[in-house]
Amino acid sequence: MTALLADPVSEVVAAAERLLERRTGAPVTLVDPVDLGGSGRTVVLRVRCAENPFSLPRTLVIKQVRELSDRAHARSVAAYPEDTFSVGGSHRAEVADTAFLREAVSYQFATALATESRPGPSLIAYDLSVRLLILTDLGDATPIARLLVRPDESTVTNSLMALAQSMGRMHAATVGREEDFAALLRRSGVAQPGNVVSDQVASSIPLLPGMLVQEIGVAPGAEVAAAAERAMALFDGGRHRAFSPSDLCPDNIIVNDEGVRFLDYEWGGFRDATLDIAYALISFPGCLCSFELSTDRALAMVEAWRAEVVGMWPQLGDDRTLTARLLDAQLVWVWLSTYWFLPEDHARIAAVREHQLSAPRSKALIARWRALAEFADHARDAAIADHAHEIAARFTENWG
Repeated sequence: MTALLADPVSEVVAAAERLLERRTGAPVTLVDPVDLGGSGRTVVLRVRCAENPFSLPRTLVIKQVRELSDRAHARSVAAYPEDTFSVGGSHRAEVADTAFLREAVSYQFATALATESRPGPSLIAYDLSVRLLILTDLGDATPIARLLVRPDESTVTNSLMALAQSMGRMHAATVGREEDFAALLRRSGVAQPGNVVSDQVASSIPLLPGMLVQEIGVAPGAEVAAAAERAMALFDGGRHRAFSPSDLCPDNIIVNDEGVRFLDYEWGGFRDATLDIAYALISFPGCLCSFELSTDRALAMVEAWRAEVVGMWPQLGDDRTLTARLLDAQLVWVWLSTYWFLPEDHARIAAVREHQLSAPRSKALIARWRALAEFADHARDAAIADHAHEIAARFTENWG
C-alpha cells in the first residue's frame, strides 16, 4: 500500500469530502490517501479524517467505480457475461453502472443487519451519480490467500474453518430477507433482481458437454447431464436461499481481529447458500486457484458451515440431504469453471492470475475435477464420480 498524490486520487477524495459534508452538514477534511489496490476499473483508498465534527471513524475507505478497461472486463469471469469482454462504449458503461448499483444496494442491505451479522464493512455514505461509496475501514487485515499458503497446517485449517463459519453466519442472518433486498434494488433503479452470474450459468452450462467432446472426446452421460441441469436451479430458486457477495475470490476475503470478512459486493444477491460453501470446496472456481483440501478437511468445513445454518434449515441436519445438495453445487461450479478456462483464452487467464493461490490452468482444472470425484465417491454417486475421474484422467493425459 502506498500513499498517492495523483490527480485522480485528489478528485476521488474531493468527491468524498463533498458527499460527507452533505451528509453531516459540516465540512469534512480527508487526508493521507493510501491506495488499497483497485481492480483496474476502481479507485480504492484509505483516508484519515482530519476534521471530524460528527464523530466519523478515524479512518474511512473510499471506493469509486470508473469505466471498465479491457483488462478489468476479463478480471472476474464469475461476474461478467460472456460477451462483455469484446464490447465497449455504452454496453461497457451499462455494466459498470449495474455493478455499482448492485454493490451500493448490497452494502445498504448488509449495513442494516445487526452489527455482529454484517459480513464486511458498513456503508457510511454513497452517491449513485458518481459511483462513489464511503465505507468503514476494516484495518490492515490479512488476505485469506496468504494464510492458506502457510506451512503451518493448523493455521490453514483454522482459516478454512473460520471461512466456513463466517459464510454460515452471513447466510443465517439473511434468510427470509430476499424481498427487502429486491425492494432496495428496485428503489435504486435495478429492474431485474437476478444478476449476470446466474445469466451466465444458464447460457454456459448447456454448452459444456459439447466443449468436452470437442476438446477431449468425452461426453457426460445422461444422469450427469441431468444433475448439472438440476444444479443450475440453485442460482435462481430453492429453499436454502440467502445473501451472497457472489464474487468470493480469495482477493475478496480477508481476516482481521473480528474474523473473516467479505469485500466487493458488485454482484451481491440471493441464491442457494450451498453454492458458497461449495465454491470454497472446489477452490474458488471463478479464479485459477489451487490449494490442498483433503476430503476430511472439506467435510470439516461443511460441518462448521452447517453448525451455523442448521437452525434456519433443519433439513440440512440430514447428511444425505446436505451431501446431495453440495454435490450438485460442486458439479455446476466445476462445469462452469471448465467452460471458462478450458479454452486457451490468454487475456482471461492472465486476468485472474494475480494472487498467492494462483496456479497454472492445467493444475487448477485437474484439481477441481479430482476434488469433485472425491466428494462424489464420498456421496456414493457413481455416475458423477466416474464422470469426474474420467475428465481428470483425460486432462492429465493431455497436459501431462
